[in-house]
Amino acid sequence: MSAELTPEKKRLLYRASYRGFKEADIVIGRFAKKHLAEMTDEETEEFRLLLEVPDQQLYGWIIGREEAPANYQGPVLKKLQAFDVAATIPR
Repeated sequence: MSAELTPEKKRLLYRASYRGFKEADIVIGRFAKKHLAEMTDEETEEFRLLLEVPDQQLYGWIIGREEAPANYQGPVLKKLQAFDVAATIPR
């Protein structure tokens, strides 16, 4: 999958997977691994901006503990909130 990514998307995948907060690493990293290759330029930019948000805050938005400010509410955050991380675990 990584071979299909542009250098920018490879950097985003790394940032999504190694955030320093284990739960965020799992959810955001697996989301990126599954969806980053197919993201449009606009979605990639939205994802990049989401990765600038501190871990605890972004994770709170993803799990619905807090509501994200309007300027962060977009299609990528909605996909992150609906992402079924359990479906990515090999059985």
